[in-house]
Amino acid sequence: ATTPRAPARRRNVQTRREPSILTIRSREDVETAEDREDVIWHEIHNAYRTRRILTGFLGGLEQTDAGKTLAIVEYKGFRIVIPLREMVVGMPKNLSGKAYADMVLSYNKLLSNMMGCEIDFIVKGVDGKSRSIVASRREAMLRKRRDFYFEPDDNGNCRVYPGRIIQVRVILVAEKAIRIEAFGAECSITARDLSWDWIGDARDRYSVGDHILVRITEVNDDTIEGLTIKADAKSVSGNRQNNLSLVRVQSKYAGKVTD
Repeated sequence: ATTPRAPARRRNVQTRREPSILTIRSREDVETAEDREDVIWHEIHNAYRTRRILTGFLGGLEQTDAGKTLAIVEYKGFRIVIPLREMVVGMPKNLSGKAYADMVLSYNKLLSNMMGCEIDFIVKGVDGKSRSIVASRREAMLRKRRDFYFEPDDNGNCRVYPGRIIQVRVILVAEKAIRIEAFGAECSITARDLSWDWIGDARDRYSVGDHILVRITEVNDDTIEGLTIKADAKSVSGNRQNNLSLVRVQSKYAGKVTD
C-alpha cells in the first residue's frame, strides 16, 4: 500500500502590505528618512507661504555656466540656493566691466571666509517636483533690522540701541579682527576691542559659527538699508585689570613675540 501524499498547501498570491517597523519598545513609532524629509519639506513650504525666517549654514559657493555666483545653504538636509545679490545688503548697482568684476571677486572672497557660518534667509521660491529652493538672505536681514533697530517695543524703545549687551554670531575671523552679524546688521571688531589682554591672532580665540556677547557702542540708523553699527566685546569681559600697573621697574619678565 502506498502512503497517501499530504495535500499541497495553497500559496497566497495576494500582494501583502509592507509591515510596520517593529520597534524595541512596544507601540513606539519610528520615523523613516523619507518621513523626516517630508516633514521638513512641509516646514519649508509653509515658511515660503508665510515668509517666515529660517536659519541654516553656509555650506558652499558655486558658479553657474553664465558666471553667476550662488551661495549654497544647508537646512536640515535640504539644499538652499541664494544668488550673490541676495546674500548681502548694500551691494552697489549699475556697475559694469572691470568695476563689476572686481566687486564680484571681493564678495566671493568675503563669502569664502564666511563658510560654515549661521545665516538667516527667507524662502523666495520652491519647486515641488525637484524639491529645489531659492531664498534671500538680504530680505531676512532687512526684516531683522526693521524689527530690532526701528520698531519700538511696548516701552517705546528699540530693542537694539547703544550701550545694550546682545548676543551675536561670528561670521568671519581674520588675524586682527572678527566680523559679526547682529540681528541683520554686520560690523567688524578689531583685536584691540576684543579683550583687555593682548590678542596676537584672533583665530586662536574665535571661530566662524561662535555666538558671543558684545556691547553695541554706536547705531547709525538713517535708513534700513544704510544702517551701520559699531560694537566691542572687551567691555563685556569682567577682566578689566590693567596689567601694566603690575609691572615693577628694574624687575625681569618673560614675554612672547606676537607680531
